[in-house]
Amino acid sequence: TAFLITGLWITTECGRLQVSPGEIVVLPQGFRFVVDLPDGPSRGYVAEVFGTHFQLPDLGPIGANGLAASRDFLAPTAWFEDCPRSGFTIIQKFGGELFNARQDFSPFNVVAWHVLTAPTDKPGVALLDFVIFPPRWLVAEHTFRPPYYHRNCMSEFMGLIYGGYEAKADGFLPGGASLHSCMTPHGPDTKTYEATVARGNEAGPHKITDTMAFMFESCLMPRTCPWALDSHFRDLDYYQCWIGLKSHFSHDKTDVKSNDLQNGNKSG
Repeated sequence: TAFLITGLWITTECGRLQVSPGEIVVLPQGFRFVVDLPDGPSRGYVAEVFGTHFQLPDLGPIGANGLAASRDFLAPTAWFEDCPRSGFTIIQKFGGELFNARQDFSPFNVVAWHVLTAPTDKPGVALLDFVIFPPRWLVAEHTFRPPYYHRNCMSEFMGLIYGGYEAKADGFLPGGASLHSCMTPHGPDTKTYEATVARGNEAGPHKITDTMAFMFESCLMPRTCPWALDSHFRDLDYYQCWIGLKSHFSHDKTDVKSNDLQNGNKSG
């Protein structure tokens, strides 16, 4: 949350915000964002919340201070950019430390998102979710059938029991496992992605057979034991499975341009 003295332009993965002095900005955990200063240097205050999430207070006796209501908040109009950005630097905070990585495309190319939650004592996260990926039919039309690219506020430990896994053509063998810590982007490897796109939109129903994978998903951050880190089975080149990825996304340029810098009362 930032309390502002001069105006800001804030670009997020869900849209762009034009923020005036006296307004408060709330950015969800893990969101990538850029702050531009159209009016020159700005000063303000930033509070970072650890553990739970901001929510509207329960209605009750107001007392000396008014309570916030949903009508007091604006959400950005859905917006994205699909363009190269040579040498774009991503700064990510994880475990109290800052890490950086460079990429050649815009981080604000998110064109769809959704949120699922399982009720726990901390709304929005779970101590542990157990997921399986059994044999099943893929019948959806006009969509990307393998698991989509995503980040998650929870950590994902995944293992393959037998067969193959639909999102990784090579290197993920039965008995193997992968760990994607919270807020780490991941998804199908390049080979799977290109093969899926090549099928086009007219591919008929397809059944995934003879496979069983599982996933432990937790709001906690698991630590990898020294035995695993020192194992000669550790895949040091895992990240290379995404090398060569390119965008096949197409859109109406006119619609994208109409999503100018603006805020609205509805979310995308």
